Amino acid sequence: MIRVLLAEDQGMMRGALALLLGMERDMEVVAQVATGDAIVGAALTAHPDVALLDIELPGRSGLDAAAGLREEVPDCRVLILTTFGRPGYLRRAMEAGAAGFLVKDGPVEELAEAIRRVLSGETVIDPALAAAALSAGPSPLTARERDTLNASVDGATVADIAAKLHLSESTVRNYLSSAIGKTSTRNRMEAVRAARQQGWL
Repeated sequence: MIRVLLAEDQGMMRGALALLLGMERDMEVVAQVATGDAIVGAALTAHPDVALLDIELPGRSGLDAAAGLREEVPDCRVLILTTFGRPGYLRRAMEAGAAGFLVKDGPVEELAEAIRRVLSGETVIDPALAAAALSAGPSPLTARERDTLNASVDGATVADIAAKLHLSESTVRNYLSSAIGKTSTRNRMEAVRAARQQGWL
């Protein structure tokens, strides 16, 4: 039997998925969690073969939890299942060690087959999302603009960023201004959010 951990914050969706997967002849849902913070602990207890993770979870995101599973439960394969088919999420999921990435609107038979395939060592990616990730193209941000946005994630001041990156405050302002323009946003927090969604940070 393929042992599956299910992480989904919507109770009805989680229950329906557990019921449908449980009807597969070779699958058993051994753990269900509603928050990202509970994923690694549940995996350490239940020893799943595959963890099916939503991205948007209370507490730790499914992407952060995937990275945690790779470190603490390396034998568990991760399949990301999400409502949001953003190219940036796909790149981040692969960097976190996920073996698959599917959007939620597919049939359950397709999901069950994806679980079997990732367990056999394959990488399974939603074809439309893979095409979108390829067509999204490279990041318009320069290395310095990326560094400056990354340094401002925790709400650091311009002076803090300048000190951290060994740049003048005016140079930091120029990089931030340029990054805001390239991401078509109004301020640096929005620029960070937009760049992350595109997978540029």
